[in-house]
Amino acid sequence: MSRKQDSKAIWIVGASSGIGEALFRKIDAPGVTVFISARNSAALESLAQSAKGEVVALPLDITDQRSVQHAADEITNQVGHIDQVIVNAGTCEYINSDKVDMGAMRRVMDTNFWGALNIINASLPLLRAFLRNKPGGQPQLAIMSSSVTYQPLPRAGAYGASKAALRYFAESLKLDLQHEGIDIRVISPGFVKTPLTDKNDFDMPFMIDADEAAERIVNGLSSRRFDVHFPSRFTRILKMISLLPDRIRFKLVGKASRHTDTGNTDTVHTHDA
Repeated sequence: MSRKQDSKAIWIVGASSGIGEALFRKIDAPGVTVFISARNSAALESLAQSAKGEVVALPLDITDQRSVQHAADEITNQVGHIDQVIVNAGTCEYINSDKVDMGAMRRVMDTNFWGALNIINASLPLLRAFLRNKPGGQPQLAIMSSSVTYQPLPRAGAYGASKAALRYFAESLKLDLQHEGIDIRVISPGFVKTPLTDKNDFDMPFMIDADEAAERIVNGLSSRRFDVHFPSRFTRILKMISLLPDRIRFKLVGKASRHTDTGNTDTVHTHDA
């Protein structure tokens, strides 16, 4: 593939459905080369068929380091560097249990934390290549966290812990890499209607659709905000609750717990990649 020197190259990971697919449709345009990745190769090819600009489907499993590196090598071979990487793929398992479900914890951490780190690690050489090829420019690495990291919620121990770990890592990475000129951002959505949230069996306040979420993300990433969070009504509530005295916030949020003395070991599995 050949492209103009001033054209943009973007890599969206987790593009086959939900927010990732909506982001692709928002970003896809003539003059933009978009690399789209997920496990579902058929869905990626379908998206590529409807593209307005240059699109390359790169199926991968983010938990497989070799699979991720192969995709990054393909981007290097085709365009040499990347302008923007959006790390979006993720999974969620809500747990009702009297004990820690280690299997669920490992599955969620493998995808949301270790998998995201595989993408980040493979992306850094592509972002640094941008700095060499486009002096004065600023490549961007956007990492999908969650508004649940502002205030822990019942049943969200696996999902919340993975996203909190990812947020901490992203902030630490920004501290270390900002001197290089790499723009690192965190995205913290509330509830967004996607195949992932369609499986939830509880109320989801202030839910928005994936297209609106994509618009807010694109606008947020073009602003100067480090943390792109939305909808603000929901994120403000979580942040306000987190400021309450511990005894009050634990009692308040704990009312949503399904924990009982007899125990419930059900696990709700959802996945979006």
